[in-house]
Amino acid sequence: MAERKLIAGHAVRRVRRQAGLTQAAMAEMLDISPSYLNLVERNQRPISANLLVRLAERFDFDTRALAAGEPGGGEGAMRRRLADPLFADLEIDRNEVGEWLAAAPGGAEAFARIYDARGTVAVEGEADDAVARDVRRAIEQWRNHFADLDAAAEALADELRLGSADLSQAMAERLRVRHQLSVRVLPVDVMPDKLKRLDLHARQLQLSEMLDAASRSFALAERLAAEASGEIEALVRGAGLGDRTAERLFRRHLTGYFAAALMMPYARFLRACETTGYDIELLQRRFGAGFEQVAHRLTTLQRVGARGLPFFMVRVDRAGQVSKRYAGASASPLVDAGLCPLWDVFETFARPGDLMTQLVEHEDGSRWFTMARTVQPQGARAGGVRGRFAIALGIAAGEAAPLALARGVDLAGRAVPIGAGCIACTRPACPQRSAAPVGRARIVSDREAGLTPFAFAGD
Repeated sequence: MAERKLIAGHAVRRVRRQAGLTQAAMAEMLDISPSYLNLVERNQRPISANLLVRLAERFDFDTRALAAGEPGGGEGAMRRRLADPLFADLEIDRNEVGEWLAAAPGGAEAFARIYDARGTVAVEGEADDAVARDVRRAIEQWRNHFADLDAAAEALADELRLGSADLSQAMAERLRVRHQLSVRVLPVDVMPDKLKRLDLHARQLQLSEMLDAASRSFALAERLAAEASGEIEALVRGAGLGDRTAERLFRRHLTGYFAAALMMPYARFLRACETTGYDIELLQRRFGAGFEQVAHRLTTLQRVGARGLPFFMVRVDRAGQVSKRYAGASASPLVDAGLCPLWDVFETFARPGDLMTQLVEHEDGSRWFTMARTVQPQGARAGGVRGRFAIALGIAAGEAAPLALARGVDLAGRAVPIGAGCIACTRPACPQRSAAPVGRARIVSDREAGLTPFAFAGD
């Protein structure tokens, strides 16, 4: 897969100013011309691999900070903020966002901080949660790829494989020997309202019998994340969240990230993805993981020099409330925008367990190949309330050809037109429309009727 050009003049400018250098002085140290450095800092030239190496060698510069330091989290994150219905009447072009970041990165970062601090207008069906947004921003700054955690988990996975071919057995033994923790699976009557519990007094990790094999393995892997506590705490401190709840949520995300990386080590998982055409059901069986675990892992494959396809993931309930959003490197408008009822993610509730695919075209013109399936939380008992969520995975249609599920699909053919939810979508004459878009005057006529009773100005 072709590497995208790295435009990060803001990061180079920050390094130069921290070193107290003029452009001419820094250019001399980097063995480039001052005019070329000026173009790089103004985002009019990409950063070459040679320049990255020189920055790292001469300024002790961590190149991963380029991805983490983009103004506002980068172009994708800024577009998702601007998808807020508050800005619907401005009709901001996709290209304008890139030009804004290039011309005024400081102003873009200031906008992002103010927007995030004041809280967004809640999209349809989703509560406004400032803490969750702060955590998501911390995740997006790294595009949900944490290289240090992946490396630590991969090294541990290789070590565990030397002791046993059964990963769960190897993890349980590691917990016993290294952490003095035994693993007990307890009857549901003993743990009626808990699925897992760490009893430090008894030195036990207690798991409910209601957990399936994949969830038990994940619980063991989460405990072993203690072996990467240094890396996890460094990421939490670096996020600068300033709120204890947000820090705990981010730490929990990183712990889960490590657990998934331990069950699905990066190099082996990526190789399996590429050889199977990203066949999710086969990946589940091969790595002993659940559908949601595999789906989440697919959004993290951004290792430099070994990138996977850029997936996004959304988890939604029947009412359209979103409980997980991971954009990864996809920059998809489907991640943060309101949900469109024409998207087949909602159809999965009528077909539980079936994996459904759909080719959609967003209002902004981008086309996406999406896959969706329902999942059920662990712990449901006979006669009790059973939860059900839909997991939607997606990838840009132009990059979907390698997928096993896309074989035989005309990725350039007709796609279902969807929008960012009715209050933000300005597609005219949509028969599914339930409200006029914010900022557009509604038109009511006594003499004629169109495909929708919610006609609006500009229709």
